[in-house]
Parts: sequence; structure tokens; C-alpha cells
Amino acid sequence: MNIGITYDLRSDYLKMGYSEEETAEFDREDTIEAIEQALHTLGHQPERIGHIKQLVDLLGKGKRWDLVFNISEGLYGTGREAQVPALLDAYRIPYVFSGPLVLALTLDKGLTKRVIRDAGLATPEFHVLRSPKDLDEIALSYPLFVKPMLEGTGKGIDGKSIVNNPQELSARCQELWENFNQPLLVESYLSGREFTTGITGTGAQATTTGTMEIILLEDAESGVYSYKNKEDCERLIEYKALTEQPLKQQCESLALGAYKLLNCEDGGRVDIRLDSRGIPNFIEINPLAGLHPEHSDLPILSRLNGMNYMELMTRILTSALQKVKP
Repeated sequence: MNIGITYDLRSDYLKMGYSEEETAEFDREDTIEAIEQALHTLGHQPERIGHIKQLVDLLGKGKRWDLVFNISEGLYGTGREAQVPALLDAYRIPYVFSGPLVLALTLDKGLTKRVIRDAGLATPEFHVLRSPKDLDEIALSYPLFVKPMLEGTGKGIDGKSIVNNPQELSARCQELWENFNQPLLVESYLSGREFTTGITGTGAQATTTGTMEIILLEDAESGVYSYKNKEDCERLIEYKALTEQPLKQQCESLALGAYKLLNCEDGGRVDIRLDSRGIPNFIEINPLAGLHPEHSDLPILSRLNGMNYMELMTRILTSALQKVKP
């Protein structure tokens, strides 16, 4: 089967003058190589496409694929992750991972949490701030946690993300508005342990690949799985498979419930943190989880739970191939 690969290559954008943080969500060359190798091993013919403008160019020239393996994050707009799948839908080309509705919704952390909350799944109380005047509406108890609403990979998250009073909240919000120019999510800070759960499959066939705990080491930024901690995870983070029951079952039940509720497809990852009572809470979901074999959370947690990279890729692709018409 001829399988195209859509992606945003980090090195390409760095050459254009974008910063390390601006390109944090984009992929490394060796991630694309690993996906290509996995597809080859599974008997397919991978073909690099690249970012959305390169996809547009190839489609305009009449190029088509049996399936597209899409990991493109996009660069601009609140629907940036949804742009490639929406374009592929227009050409009736099936692809790996979720469709435009899911990717547009889950990029917006505020809307996602509203859906999660209204379904009765545990998530910390929150408020969306779109401008400084919205600060007067905050009625949550401190400490609070503040982050950009439309980013991933820990962008905009550091030691100052935890705020303890209105003055700290205002200062942090002003800084984030200046740096990211987008709405902010403010939520009750959860002081408990942090986990992430991997999932593959779609609908009733969705199953977990395991759960791991994220443990901050001595030199890490305290209390947060921040951009700095993620970028230097080999030195600052310890990853440990979660095996203790009933906590493992509680985390994975919450993760699967959120994944199925949001209609995610083929694979993804759900971030979870415990509240002061030890109850797992939904933090956010990543339906375009990173796939670097050694550096990305989904392959790491899967490996810690006994699933190697090829098995993970096989499960993702097996789910996606059900979209291909015979």
C-alpha cells in the first residue's frame, strides 16, 4: 500500500527563523525516519509529503495515496491541527489518527474540558481568560495553574505557571498574552502525582497501551511537567510504569472514557493528575501524540509497559487501515 506521510519538520522551521519553543511541537528528522521504517517493515511503501502547503502542491498535481499517515501539527490558527485531515477529507483520502472535528476541539483546552466536565468525568475547575478584564471573573481558590489554551509540548508552562494570589495571576497572564497572543486556561492546581495513559484503536476497539508516572527529579522545574522539563527529559524526568491497583485501573478508565467520548481515532494519549484526595483528574488529551521512539511519551510509556515501538505502530496502523475501502 502506498502511504504518504504528512508532518511539520522542526529543522525546516528553525531555518526559517522560528525559535526552539515556537517549533517545540514539530517533529525531528529521526521521527519521520522511524515511521518510514515501521511502514516498510509492515510491507507498505511510505512516501514523504511534508507540511500542508507541500500537500496542497502535490494534490494540485494529481498525486494521490492509499492512506496518509498524518502527524502534522500545523502552524497558524485555532484549527491548525485540523487543516491536513480536512483537506484529505475533501479529496476522500483516508488517514491515520483523528478527523478535523476532533483535532479542532481538542486543541482548544477550554472547550475540551467543558465536554469532559459535562459528561461527568473528573477534571479540575477552570476558567477561560480572553482579555485582562476577564480576570475580575475568577472565582477559583488558590493556588491556580495558568497555561496557553491552544499549545502543546509544555509551551508556555514553567515554574511560574502555579500562581498563589491575584497579583501573581495577573502578572503571569500578562506575560502569556504578550508571548502567545491567545486565550488562557486557568484551573485549580492539582498537587498530586502526574500520569499519562496511552491508547490505540477506535471506538469499541480502543484499548490502553499502559500508564506511566512522570516523576520530577531534583534539578527539574518544580511542580510542573514544563517545556524545559520535557525538552531535557532524559536528565530531569524519571518515567515509571504504573502498576499499583486500583490506581492504574482508575487512571485508564478515565483515559478511555475521555478518548471514546471525544471520538478519537487510531491512537493518542491522555494526561492525568491526582487531586488532594488522590482522585485521578483529566488534564488534557493529545490525539496527535508524538511518535519519536525514544523521546515521545506514547512510545516511552508503551515500552515501559511491555509494548515495543513496532507493536505500537502496528496497532495504530491496523486501526487506521479499517478506513481504507477495499
